[in-house]
This record gives sequence, structure tokens and C-alpha cells, in this order.
Amino acid sequence: MKGIILAGGAGTRLYPMTRAISKQVIPVYDKPMIYYPLSVLMLSGIREILIISNPEHLPLYRNLLGTGKELGLSFKYLPQDKPRGLADAFIVGEEFIANNKVSLILGDNILYGQSLTAILQRASKLTSGATIFGYYVQDPSSYGVVEIDSQTKKPISLEEKPPFPKSNYAIPGLYYYDEKVVELAKELTPSKSGEIEITDLNRKYLELGELNVEIFGRGLAWFDTGTPDRLLESSSFIAAIQKRQGLYIACLEEIAYNLGYIDDTQLEANAVKQNNSDYGKYLMSLLEKI
Repeated sequence: MKGIILAGGAGTRLYPMTRAISKQVIPVYDKPMIYYPLSVLMLSGIREILIISNPEHLPLYRNLLGTGKELGLSFKYLPQDKPRGLADAFIVGEEFIANNKVSLILGDNILYGQSLTAILQRASKLTSGATIFGYYVQDPSSYGVVEIDSQTKKPISLEEKPPFPKSNYAIPGLYYYDEKVVELAKELTPSKSGEIEITDLNRKYLELGELNVEIFGRGLAWFDTGTPDRLLESSSFIAAIQKRQGLYIACLEEIAYNLGYIDDTQLEANAVKQNNSDYGKYLMSLLEKI
């Protein structure tokens, strides 16, 4: 399975912070925002990853992440000339996907929890169809919403930012699809805003009887960092966990090391490049615990 991070858009809800830079390079506590969705794909076992962003912002991501070699990964970069909807990522990335299964995650989504890795690895093993997720929220009207049959636990309807939601299960910006996804995305009709919507793509799978939904339970945290308040909440959450446990969240080098993608020598080299920062010291401490 391959992975795509959609890191485009104007980030207007974060103005003036995003007037001159891409939203997904803004720090969430001590790391660039894009580290968090990237860590989710890594924990899914995905090593080939495409970053899609605005043409003017792509150099930022190339400078930040490089080729991926230092993490035992492979990064590719493609522009999305203008916002054409989330499902457009599959059309932009058609050549990269190349008839493989693929996961899409939005660049401003943060997921954290004890059971997360097991859920991600299970989702990444899908043989056909698509998997989306449901997360219980008090007010789901700002999100895509999935209605779930109480008996079968199967999805029965999908809505995009409904004024009167049929359920409290918001759909986080993480999706897993089979090889049909590119062709199905091409069949979508643009909405009134001129975008091809991810909800319409998921409806295609629902109509085929091939849409699965996994519920994120109470022990799992999900943040959409698209507004100043949510950005602050997520930063405070990350800070509190790291300071209490002494363990970093979304430390890409640690994840790569634990998965066997890099060895002691590469981990140490990555640590040295952090220029004696707290992040670099943390990486060095991993070697000392061996």
C-alpha cells in the first residue's frame, strides 16, 4: 500500500499565520504539523508516500523532508494547482498510485492513542473496498458524518457538513482505498463549489457495498488543527503527554528505528543533524537505552 498526504489549501482559517507559509509546516508544539499525519502512515506500514501541496509550497516540504532516505522511506512531491477537492488527490497522484492500494490522510489531522497502531495496520491490510473511520463528537455539523446501523455496525449513509446530522460520528481525514479509487474519483461530478468531494467518493463505495467503517473509541484522540483554537488545543495535548511520559509523539526517526527502517548509525546521524536541540537529545537517548 502507498500513502498520500494532502497538504494543500490556503489555510484561510489560520490567517494571518498562513499568509506566507503552508499550514502544514506550522508547529504543533515542537514539530511541524505534517510530522503527525506522516507518522500515521508510517505506523500503517506504508513506506512510499506522496506529498501533494500548492506549487509555491512544495519547496518547503522538499527542504523539510527530502527524499525520505534518512528515514528508510521514499517521498515524492506533486503540485495541486488549485483546490479541486480532496478526492482530486487520487487523480493528481494517479501515476504514483499505479494500480496499488492507497491511504490518504489530510495534512492537518493528528491521531494518538494506545490502540492506534493496531487499528492502522488492520486497515492497511484491506483486500478490497474502502475503510473510513468514525469519531464521536458533540457537534459533528462541521465535518463529514457517517450514520451506522446499530445492529450490523455497517455504514448506511454519509453526509457532508449537515445542519442536522443523522449521527454524532464525524469522519476523520484518514481513508484507505483499493485499486479502484482512481477510476471512481474520475467519475465524480464536481459539487457546487467546483470540487470533487471525498464524501461522494465514499458514497460510491457505499453503493457498491464495499465501504467499511472503524470506530475510534474513547481512548483515542483526534485533532483537526484547522483553526487557532484547535491548533492550541492539539499543541497543549502533545506537550502534556510528552512532558508527563518523557516519550515523544510523532517522532519520525524513532518510528523508523523501531520498525527497522534505519539502524543505529542512521539514527545517530539524524540526531546530530538536529543541532543539539531537545529533539536531537531525545534521539540520542534512544541509542543510550539499547
